[in-house]
Amino acid sequence: MGVLVVAYNASSTLVSTLERLPESFRRSVDHILVSDDCSQDDTYEVGLRFANGSTLPMTVIRHEQNLGYGGNQKAGYEWAISHGLDVVVLLHGDGQYAPECIEDLVTPLVAGEADAVFGSRMMIKGGARAGGMPLYKYAGNRILTRFQNSLAGLELSEWHSGYRAYRVEALKALDLDSFTNDFDFDTEIILGLHSQGMRIAEVPIPTYYGDEICYVNGLAYAANVAKDVVRFRARRMGFGDGAAADEAYDLKPSPHSSHGVLLTWLEAREPGKVLDVGCSDGGFAQLTRRQGHHVTGVDLVEHEGVALRLDAFHAADLNAGLPADLPSQFDVVVAGDVLEHVIDPLSLLQELRDRLAPDGEVLVSIPNFGHWYPRGRVAVGRFDYDQRGPLDQGHVRFFTRRSFEKLVERAGMRIVERVTVGSPVDVLERGGASPRVQRVAEGVGAADRAATRVWPTLFGYQFLYRLERA
Repeated sequence: MGVLVVAYNASSTLVSTLERLPESFRRSVDHILVSDDCSQDDTYEVGLRFANGSTLPMTVIRHEQNLGYGGNQKAGYEWAISHGLDVVVLLHGDGQYAPECIEDLVTPLVAGEADAVFGSRMMIKGGARAGGMPLYKYAGNRILTRFQNSLAGLELSEWHSGYRAYRVEALKALDLDSFTNDFDFDTEIILGLHSQGMRIAEVPIPTYYGDEICYVNGLAYAANVAKDVVRFRARRMGFGDGAAADEAYDLKPSPHSSHGVLLTWLEAREPGKVLDVGCSDGGFAQLTRRQGHHVTGVDLVEHEGVALRLDAFHAADLNAGLPADLPSQFDVVVAGDVLEHVIDPLSLLQELRDRLAPDGEVLVSIPNFGHWYPRGRVAVGRFDYDQRGPLDQGHVRFFTRRSFEKLVERAGMRIVERVTVGSPVDVLERGGASPRVQRVAEGVGAADRAATRVWPTLFGYQFLYRLERA
């Protein structure tokens, strides 16, 4: 077990902070690292003098360049990892957080009940204000915490406490180098833990505001933490990078989604043989089988458990065509969000056509490059790939409604039915969201569907087609 004491210009408070550590904790701690972030006072020298005269197992270091609040923590956590510690506690050298409570933070970790424990000044009603927290900071803390909980799907009483303890194994699972060096590092580490499914607990701590100097620019900090959680939510919705190339696609069974429309079309047919091209982890195919269909899936990657959700699975690179050992004919071929991922979509569409039974259909969904989002990105010179959506990082071809329908004609097929669906607002539910966010999502979704009906080529997120031989 270790303690990381982050210190900057803390020469007047560092010794008293360390002396306040409980005697019982002193007996159990393996090491304490005092990390001076290039202070302008004699914090480092004060720390060295205390370490030389103390029985505490201590190391005092001074960074030659200021790493920032987040950068100082990164260096400390790398130290904890390299020294093989099981638990590390973050303690501020300015004495703002009570060392007397340190065992309360450690206990849930040692008991295996949490991966991270935060000290919260908001759990005791009235405690923060009684402890001297200024009203504007109290109000800002509560407002930001509520906003962050809503977007991240958490229920923390406080996001902005710097008194924390972590299992070192949990820290090892995070890409700490990609996090900021600024004060919103604490927010980014919460989001990182949450995205990894780590357990976060809180314990009450007292509030203390003395004569310590605050180096945080409140407005800039508020803007940064707000951007962090908005970016986190956007990535959960599919906007932004970060997905692995072989990551399974999320199933979207909402009646307003592409998968919902495809399932409706399949349900209207008699049970038959279905080929699911680009079946991913088989989640869509599993719902198709429940309708009575016999489903064969093809995908580049054999995801875990996919064989249990299909009647048959074939691993193949669709850029090289369909696998030769597939059955010769299918009643329905489903190509949901596939053609934009292959180099030669015309050749693949012709192959799908040739696999159809005499009255068979190809069901296709494609993203609309004419949607307002990619249009806007291109218009302002900010084109780039995202984790999901029309600018999915795996897309090698882009379609508008007109260009795709020309492709259908060239493939020797004709359109039986076309449906346009709007933006997948329901993905706001990914990772959890507050009831308020859910209500907002419902309203935005209704407005988006109305706009899609009026101007499908601008507001349509995906086009879906039932195709048959010409």
